[in-house]
Amino acid sequence: MNQFECAYFVGIGGIGMSAIARFFNDLGWNVAGYDKTETPLTKMLVTEGIDVHFDDLKGEIPAGFRDNEKCLVVFTPAIPNDLGELVFFRENDFTLYKRAEVLGMITRNSKAIGVAGTHGKTTTSSMLAYILDQSKLKCNAFLGGISTNFNSNYISSKESEYTIIEADEFDRSFLQLMPFSSILTSTDADHLDIYGEPDDLLAGFQNYVDLIDSNGILIRHINANVQTENAVTYAIDKNADYIGSNLKFENGRFYFDMKTKDSTWKNIELGIAGIHNVENAIACIAMSIYLGISEPEIRQALASFQGVKRRFEYQVNEASIVYIDDYAHHPTEIEALISSIRLLYPNKRITGIFQPHLYSRTRDFFSDFAEQLSRLDEVILLPIYPAREEPIEGITSDALLLAIQSANKLLLSPEGAIEHCSSRGSDVYLTIGAGDIDKIIDSIKNTLTT
Repeated sequence: MNQFECAYFVGIGGIGMSAIARFFNDLGWNVAGYDKTETPLTKMLVTEGIDVHFDDLKGEIPAGFRDNEKCLVVFTPAIPNDLGELVFFRENDFTLYKRAEVLGMITRNSKAIGVAGTHGKTTTSSMLAYILDQSKLKCNAFLGGISTNFNSNYISSKESEYTIIEADEFDRSFLQLMPFSSILTSTDADHLDIYGEPDDLLAGFQNYVDLIDSNGILIRHINANVQTENAVTYAIDKNADYIGSNLKFENGRFYFDMKTKDSTWKNIELGIAGIHNVENAIACIAMSIYLGISEPEIRQALASFQGVKRRFEYQVNEASIVYIDDYAHHPTEIEALISSIRLLYPNKRITGIFQPHLYSRTRDFFSDFAEQLSRLDEVILLPIYPAREEPIEGITSDALLLAIQSANKLLLSPEGAIEHCSSRGSDVYLTIGAGDIDKIIDSIKNTLTT
């Protein structure tokens, strides 16, 4: 990449794309890009000196980015192939790479530590990056969400040899990486619109694990179904190399114990709540120990870790009302979310507002979604967020509503959901989903606190 002087991003507002844009901007390159809509993230990029626009310029690319020998073009598969700017770059012999390809090239010059798995990648990679940042090792990191501690999805440390990367299975992107070591949180079925069958997804994870350096290590959840020699396992209350237990919530703080064959750590304080986040923390402890980080450094970082935007994120936390927003969009994630809420707030009435993400995922896990959502005291469904997909006959939020076994269930528009919250009929409110449900967070927050 040394031949280039500037980088142009087609789809710069994506969480993964924006992290790489920040990397090149940090190097001093001239950086610009297109995205469909303005968001808080694109506004942050602009304040950092990156030029972002929202109209398809077609062939009218800014003058500083028209030299095909000096300008690297990075694009995301989410962008339509007929977008005028993308067509211009292809027809004029620019060097184009997908986001995952560029990330792979960037991380080949460091010790890349991947965090892979169907669930928990963003929180786990952010937590691990924070532990390293607070230690003598430091790190670079490309994250799939906005870390609250850093208020960014990109961390830079020019003196560190380590790079933390979120190894995404979507579109088999993680096969572009060369990880020195990795955490694997889960191999549950997902993205079947890409892989077809669960066994093909498992094969993809196995192919990724096979890329790990022979001198590195795999930290895998006990249920992650892959095979490799240089691996250790972790779990909660199960037989594993690293075992979490005795989870408790006291005075607004989460605590747990951890046991290995050699030691027991008592009363580890975690700055964020959630049973699933304890598992994420155990994986990070195991990797941190392998990297040589001391117990006091690890404990201090876990206690001060503030989480990731839209991952079990408190919007309102008052004695009379609690509102938590979460990115959960798979039945396993929703199960972990609701179980954690029940642990934290026993005997409280819980309303969940859920936006299904993708027709194909709703179809593939239809009964599982219905089963988990039925655990809520009240369910509010929003229409399915289609993203890149066309509708599938018979797969609708109306059909999912019928399958949910709850006496209190409604299908509402986003505006209707906001209005419904004004009644404050529950003690705990949740917004759940990976689509554009985040657009109503502030309105719900205002409704619940006025």
